[in-house]
Amino acid sequence: MDADDFDTPWKEVVMHHFPEFMAFYFPFAHAAIDWSRPHTFLDQEFGALTRDAELGKRLLDKLVSVYLHDGSEQWVLVHLEVQGWRDARFAERMFVYNYRVYDRYQRPVASLALLTDGGARWRPGSFGYRLLGCEMRIEFPVVKLRDFAGRMDELRAHPNPFALVTMAHLQALQTRGNAHRRRIAKWRLTKLLYQRDWDKQRIINLYRVIDWMMRLPEGLEARLRSGMLQIERRKAMTYLSSIERIGMEIGRKEGLKEGRQEGRLEGLQEGLQEGRQEGRAEGRQEGWVEVLTELLTQRFGPLDAQVRLRIAEADVPQLSAWARNFVDATSLDEVFRSS
Repeated sequence: MDADDFDTPWKEVVMHHFPEFMAFYFPFAHAAIDWSRPHTFLDQEFGALTRDAELGKRLLDKLVSVYLHDGSEQWVLVHLEVQGWRDARFAERMFVYNYRVYDRYQRPVASLALLTDGGARWRPGSFGYRLLGCEMRIEFPVVKLRDFAGRMDELRAHPNPFALVTMAHLQALQTRGNAHRRRIAKWRLTKLLYQRDWDKQRIINLYRVIDWMMRLPEGLEARLRSGMLQIERRKAMTYLSSIERIGMEIGRKEGLKEGRQEGRLEGLQEGLQEGRQEGRAEGRQEGWVEVLTELLTQRFGPLDAQVRLRIAEADVPQLSAWARNFVDATSLDEVFRSS
């Protein structure tokens, strides 16, 4: 697998900032949606339709329920081709998944595609066939990140967070194989992120995306972290606390294990071991609790008081078991299944 695995960061940033995602890449659709009403990710419904599909890591799909300004509830199917190479069956898969949603739930669904490959010509926007006077066809909007490559100044000044995400993705591609150029590009993006007048959680979420996309050797990463600490001291910030840095390190270790479960568990345990050692140094167990709480919040959203209390009262072996479950869990119930 390519060392630059874009799947996980895209998944997280799309889920945390879906309205901004739509506004930046699909403004026409965004304008038709009533964002004053809640939107809902229908992962369970979509998963039931694609269990037999060979998606691998090339495609990230999200089925989302939204409300339009006319008051109707509609479904949007967002496809992200994240591996970075041409897939001859991409348009066909768009057709198949759109039909599966309609067939199963009798719901019209709008399919949208964001392509992250570096090719200039590949832009699949339709699929269909005609036979004996019968015609079946789907046409769908397509956005390619490559189209933004000549608009860096515009991206740098744009207030939407996905302008920075797009810059990070493009510069990750441009600096592949050149760690020193990547460090410089990542440092510039990080400074730009600190300059934004955004809340703490948004800055943390977006830095995690930049960190995932633009991985560096440990020595260069340490230099960058040192610069970040200097910025935080100068601006009296504590955006990226030691616990949050441990969480990001866990994510980095997971990705570097090339997608194998054994590696992900090993990486997670290494990261959590750092949290345990930090807790021992302070004579407390909070390091473990805070790391797990942060990870669960990032994946599943705000935790209710009962869940937080359950984590706070757990011992180290129980926290370790929940951490192992977390790697592949799709719900809180799956995380806590060992209790």
